[in-house]
Amino acid sequence: MNKDLLAIFEYLEREKGIKRDIIITAIEDSLRAAARKSVKGIGEKVSVQIHPKTGEIEVYAQKKIVDKVENPVEEISLGDAREMEPECQVGQLLEISVTPQDFGRIAAQAARQIISQKLKGAERDVICEEYRHRVGEIISGTVKRFIRGRTIVVDLGKVEGILPERNYPKLERYNPGEKVQALLLEVRDTEGGGAEVILSRSHPEFVTQLFAQEVPELEDGTVAIERIVRDPGYRTKLAVRSYDAKVDPVGTCVGVRGTRIKNIIRELNNEKIDVVPFSDETDTLLKNLIAPVEAKKLKFRENRIFMVVQDEDYPTVIGKRGMNARLIGQMLNTEIEVHKMSEYQKLLTIQMAELADSTDESLDDPLKIEGVSGLVQESLIGAGFDTLRKFMLAVPTDLSAKVPGVNYYDLADKILEQLRKRKG
Repeated sequence: MNKDLLAIFEYLEREKGIKRDIIITAIEDSLRAAARKSVKGIGEKVSVQIHPKTGEIEVYAQKKIVDKVENPVEEISLGDAREMEPECQVGQLLEISVTPQDFGRIAAQAARQIISQKLKGAERDVICEEYRHRVGEIISGTVKRFIRGRTIVVDLGKVEGILPERNYPKLERYNPGEKVQALLLEVRDTEGGGAEVILSRSHPEFVTQLFAQEVPELEDGTVAIERIVRDPGYRTKLAVRSYDAKVDPVGTCVGVRGTRIKNIIRELNNEKIDVVPFSDETDTLLKNLIAPVEAKKLKFRENRIFMVVQDEDYPTVIGKRGMNARLIGQMLNTEIEVHKMSEYQKLLTIQMAELADSTDESLDDPLKIEGVSGLVQESLIGAGFDTLRKFMLAVPTDLSAKVPGVNYYDLADKILEQLRKRKG
């Protein structure tokens, strides 16, 4: 038992960072309860002492010295007491060693559960002391084992961290013994009185901290990551701002020949990373996010952005499974609606035809299109399109042929906006 205790002391001190005196106090408390059950006739006043270097266990029962014993469990006669302590007197308390020969085995069995609970509390204190203030930092560990499917237990040295399946990209695979870096997401109290260190590799802050490690300008405040969004394992977008006019924020984060960002991409298992200049203006930030693609039409309506791009640019803006457009929307905190130019033109043509069939008499008034120069409107009238209804009934190619330089779809878009304002 002594050797077992010493081994426990050394393991918990070395591996868990729990001080020996804390361990001894926890075990003494648990053995005191075990002694009351395993040693007969010692009452409630029991103390247990464990020698920190040898692991020797001593159990003492405290009894009151009396002239006449009426309660043998709690009292001892003066004569019997003086055999152990010659100078003692009636009324004093005497500690008597009552350690049984097999107490080590009995105590270990009886106290195992209580010891476990006590040590959980001590380990929780270590976790709280060493890790709670490090939330938001990147820490390193070793994959130890898997629990509940793909949830990973990570050996952090003194404690074990939990990397839940939902907290790392689906494409990543690990094997026991592999090194792993992760964000310390939170220190969470458990129902059993302990604490868990929860890790994450999918949180956007993980990427932010990786950039902080590679880019000194982020640490000193010259450059700042203003916004970041992520689809873990596939793509991350971040908008950066420089507080020094001489420093290019994008170039600083990418590094010379991409040296800085390559290290981050490697850690993220080749996840794509887009770094763009930040702007407080939504339309400017949007243009930065879709560059080098150019939006041919851009409209802002409540919590939605309506955008039209050339057909060949549509796959780039949308991205695989709509991921790129979705991330752009998250970056702008709005919904993005992207259309191909060909689809948009078909939609305009249909809307024009539907409006031309309406009974709205204002469509037969003399032509007036808001936001269009008088010269263009005069050219349209001269070509026979002197009312909105006649314009709506026009074939786009015929109109362009009769009025060179005029884009039917641009004008149709302005007319729809004009009618919408009139109704609203």
